[in-house]
Amino acid sequence: MPAQGSVASAFEILLSLAKLIGKAMFRSGKVGAIIVAAGSSVRMGGIDKMFAPLEGKPVLARVVSAFEAAPSVDHIAVVLAEHNLELGRHLASTEHWRKVDAIVPGGALRQSSVEAGLEKLPHCEWCIIHDGARPMVTVDLIEAGLEAAEATGGAIAAVSIIDTIKEEKDGFVAQTLPRGSLRAAQTPQVFRADIINEAYKRMTGEVTDDASLVEVVGHQIRLYPGDYQNIKITTPADLICAEALWRRRGC
Repeated sequence: MPAQGSVASAFEILLSLAKLIGKAMFRSGKVGAIIVAAGSSVRMGGIDKMFAPLEGKPVLARVVSAFEAAPSVDHIAVVLAEHNLELGRHLASTEHWRKVDAIVPGGALRQSSVEAGLEKLPHCEWCIIHDGARPMVTVDLIEAGLEAAEATGGAIAAVSIIDTIKEEKDGFVAQTLPRGSLRAAQTPQVFRADIINEAYKRMTGEVTDDASLVEVVGHQIRLYPGDYQNIKITTPADLICAEALWRRRGC
């Protein structure tokens, strides 16, 4: 017979899943996700981080699997570098992705890649934008973003700053910023589709995240709790950290 603790744990998981499915059923409109994975991996020492192995599967597969499992997500567009398109299509086939409707080439800039993804989600009322280099994303984090965005039409995952932040000028400290009000932005970033599309139509210049564009056009963006484990793989050291976190997760 199964241990009492195992039965209780399984029941809690089923209850949590039922709550997520219930919220998804009552949210109006389709939800689309864009996985932005067209980066050049210049700081990875020759490793293509999207297809680097993370505990037996490519980083990209780990990311997409979370969105495949999220009850609220209906459609997924994966944006890759041109030279990775065939690899991406092969991965979609071997992983049996059901929600991935499009695998498309990105641009030289991140915002160009997001635009390419937006074009493939024309009938979605909500859009989730996520960095392909953040494989520790969870279903809970995705669903929490959608819930947080419902009030204002936009929400981003963020965590409190741990380090003391110094503003630099000409190699010297200009000032020390009050970290109590500072947050490190992560993805997922969730927007009502009309808001993010308007922001991209009015875009000027280069930005590092999608929330910056939405801020400029005057929409409020809610911050919701991110996860310190939701790291972004930028260097080989980050990949080692992600492997340790994945093993600890026990997936």
